[in-house]
Amino acid sequence: MTLPIVAIVTLLALLVYMWTGIRVGGARAKCGISAPTMTGDPVLERHIRVQMNTLEWLPVFVVSLWLFALFWQPQDLHGLIASGLGLVWIIGRILYALGYVADPKKREMGFMIQFLAASVLLLGALGKASFSLLA
Repeated sequence: MTLPIVAIVTLLALLVYMWTGIRVGGARAKCGISAPTMTGDPVLERHIRVQMNTLEWLPVFVVSLWLFALFWQPQDLHGLIASGLGLVWIIGRILYALGYVADPKKREMGFMIQFLAASVLLLGALGKASFSLLA
């Protein structure tokens, strides 16, 4: 059964989200800008945008990851494929975060990696669910 691996990948993704929040706190301290202020220093604003963009993608990713794994679950290999795509998504989010904070123009590669991984999971789950209705 590969669902525990999918659970671990889900938890790792949540750790990445927590990491983005911690980085916002660090940027606030470094810039001297206390909450609730959200603007005033471009580095802080980029950290906040990274955290929010990650939050925006989490529902798409988590739901697609689990539905892909569950719909394709009878073949354990597909749970591993879901987990592998999940790890690719995580790597993409980390590259996005590091790139965006360094220079917003450097966010594209990480964004495209996570976008493609999430899209495969989403379309794979949708395809399998749709074909299940026809069977």
